[in-house]
Amino acid sequence: MTVTDKDLLSIQEARQKALQAYEAQQIWANATQEQVDRVCAAMADAAYNAAERLGRMAAEETGFGVPEHKRLKNEFASRHVWESIKNIKTVGIINHDTQKKIYEIAWPMGVVAALVPSTNPTSTVMNKILISVKARDAIVLAPHPFASQCSIATANLMAAAAVEAGAPEGLINVLTNITLPGTQELMGHKRVAVILATGGGDMVRVAHSMGKPAYGVGPGNVPVYVDRSADLEKAAKYIVSSKAFDHSVICATEQAVVADRPIADRLAHLMEAEGAYFVDGRQADALRQVLFHPNGAINAAATGKSPQYLAAMAGIRIPRQARILVARLNEVGRDEPLSREKLTTVLGWYEAEGWEAGCERCIELIRFGGRGHSLMIHARDEKVIMAFGLEKPVFRIGVNTMGTLGAIGLTTGVMPSLTLGSGGIGGSITGDNVTVYHLFNVKRMAFEITPPPAAALRPGRAPTGAVNAPDPQQLAEIVEEVVREILGK
Repeated sequence: MTVTDKDLLSIQEARQKALQAYEAQQIWANATQEQVDRVCAAMADAAYNAAERLGRMAAEETGFGVPEHKRLKNEFASRHVWESIKNIKTVGIINHDTQKKIYEIAWPMGVVAALVPSTNPTSTVMNKILISVKARDAIVLAPHPFASQCSIATANLMAAAAVEAGAPEGLINVLTNITLPGTQELMGHKRVAVILATGGGDMVRVAHSMGKPAYGVGPGNVPVYVDRSADLEKAAKYIVSSKAFDHSVICATEQAVVADRPIADRLAHLMEAEGAYFVDGRQADALRQVLFHPNGAINAAATGKSPQYLAAMAGIRIPRQARILVARLNEVGRDEPLSREKLTTVLGWYEAEGWEAGCERCIELIRFGGRGHSLMIHARDEKVIMAFGLEKPVFRIGVNTMGTLGAIGLTTGVMPSLTLGSGGIGGSITGDNVTVYHLFNVKRMAFEITPPPAAALRPGRAPTGAVNAPDPQQLAEIVEEVVREILGK
């Protein structure tokens, strides 16, 4: 009988590919460092060379973002990520502390189940494959249904390059029958050792509920505070460019400006010169209707769209040259939808008197929808910068840089990654940029450096007043007497 139920097909495929990955990983676990690095270098080159084609494919399939910007993200996720991890040891002895007499030995986790979002599909596939294979893990990718073809094409391209360079068949797998039950089957499969989840909040919560180690990514309602001490020309250029980059689908993109009041007007004028269009109250109301559903959920039809596309959806008129739309807001919370994360070219705008008030507003935004994720600050006053760094409940604080490119590690020194942990406060196991270090364990062989205390080597003595255990013969006689009494009754 021909099986036509898509869920059943997806579940069966998930089982088969998890087993294929496990068998391949058993071979790959014995690879040398030279073999691992040769395979990863080949995959990185293949992905980099296809960056433009795959970026265009992702934009066309999903309808999100800008092809040229997706090309840049693909180049980052292939060559830049590889450059950041290529010299990291992941095989055998990776460190020897001669003073403490400890050898540290890398040990792969096994099979990685990797969820891929529709917003950054091809670049996320590249990133996750590279860090998994570098750690001597196998990987099975579960694409988002909206981005299945570009994700599959990217995975197959890298898998072919890996096999040609010496990797076993089946080390890199991708689901082609994609359903929620199939993805859940993959995450819960007995051969899957760890889950790497990048995607919507609901799917990340499911990943954390599977009873396995899981790296999940929370939402990024990223505020950007602009202090009176900032380089305003640079801040304006960076904020507008960052929000416009790939039509704002990277989770670290700025979602709301918090402007120090003495410089707010000047900053607004400079941003307008860079292509920001400040909407009026009626236009803001129209945007609220099209960006979100009544329950607060993001309207996918408005995700990753140009200002002109959003204006057409909302029935409003905006300048042809507008790069982003900015709405002046006064509140944060459920009653103000535009204070939420907006994965599109709409930016909130708040004003605050002094950095202390700006700090409080930023915390308000973070607590509403971006706990643990990221924050940006433009300032030259070191006191203000350090106050934000010490007080904000986030794990990435970008200083005088673009949110999109700074948080992922392109313009800053943080580890390059497209999977950004939000820490315990954001429901994640780590606040790091997730990279190869998170996908292998370290075992430690420790030699004695201090002899044990003498007391630990002496025979123990029973405490004073302790009662010795009864003699077995005496115990048998007691039991026999009790039985006779019972029978006699």
